[in-house]
Amino acid sequence: MIEVKKPESEKDWELYYDLRYRILREPLGKERGSERNEGDETGVHFALYENNTLIAVARLDRVDETVCQARFVAVESHLQGKGYGRKIMTALENEALALGYEKLILHARDYALPFYEKLGYTLVGPSYKLFDVLQHFEMFKVLA
Repeated sequence: MIEVKKPESEKDWELYYDLRYRILREPLGKERGSERNEGDETGVHFALYENNTLIAVARLDRVDETVCQARFVAVESHLQGKGYGRKIMTALENEALALGYEKLILHARDYALPFYEKLGYTLVGPSYKLFDVLQHFEMFKVLA
């Protein structure tokens, strides 16, 4: 059974941040704690579980009245390419629509561009290099 929900318990949060760290920061040689930022207090968090096992995470941030941003999207390495990223992004997009947002932006890692293009995102261009190492690209999708 697959379900997407918001982390609730202390254990949920521990697993949520652990996955975020292992997929998004550890491969870059960054320390624990680098997977968190001030937006964690105000963002809407998503955790995708299959049979009660956490396998994907994402966060939705407000940019302004009509624009929101997807951040920290991560799927367990051995499960990438199996549709879980699509499922968590669909949940995030549906929540964005329910909250009244019209446009969703994100900054994708270079290797994730094809994934987001398949989901209907449009490439704007290079945005920034994470830790001066990993090129990111701004993308957007009109929701409404």
